[in-house]
Amino acid sequence: MRYDLVIFDNDGVLVDSEPISNRLLATYLTELGHPTSYEDSVRDYMGSAMHRIHDLVQERTGERLPAEFDDTFHRRVFAAFEGELEPVAGAVDVLAKLAADGVPYCVASSGSHERIRVGHRTTGLDRWFEDARIFSSQDVGKGKPAPDLFLYAAERMGVAPERCVVVEDSPLGVQAAVAAEMDVYGFTAMTPAAKLVGATQLFSDMGELADLLI
Repeated sequence: MRYDLVIFDNDGVLVDSEPISNRLLATYLTELGHPTSYEDSVRDYMGSAMHRIHDLVQERTGERLPAEFDDTFHRRVFAAFEGELEPVAGAVDVLAKLAADGVPYCVASSGSHERIRVGHRTTGLDRWFEDARIFSSQDVGKGKPAPDLFLYAAERMGVAPERCVVVEDSPLGVQAAVAAEMDVYGFTAMTPAAKLVGATQLFSDMGELADLLI
């Protein structure tokens, strides 16, 4: 293995949550008077921490989202997860391979700790991620595209940034990994390859990842 740590994004990389989340986000923003299509949500908010949604809406409209926005959105998302969420195809096999080979790995997500854990518990991925392997934008001052989260994860896992590789599916995540001076493999199952500018390598099938990392 050419890397000492594999850092996974969560949404869209480990759990197939992006279609669910972006559908619900578009619906909720539209309800609040900010017309948003599913495509708009994917383009503008995929890979974002919650504070970026607030910032972009205020920047564009001059209006603040309601104080209960985050709680209401997460309540809707978690309810949908219970009936719809699945692991990304091939993700379990990759994790099993890394574990069998003794390769350190972790997750570093723009989502909250609660969102990560709900998603993992629902899909059965919680067996692969004890607390010490889970990092959230809640742990740092700035979310992606700032490098803070990935650098924090590497520090906590005891690995130098140049020995890490990030697995990402969003432009913001790729930007964050590049800013952290880490290699980044861009997963193009949902995001066009042209949008993952700066990725070290691109791939479209999670089942291919373990071999690509060797």
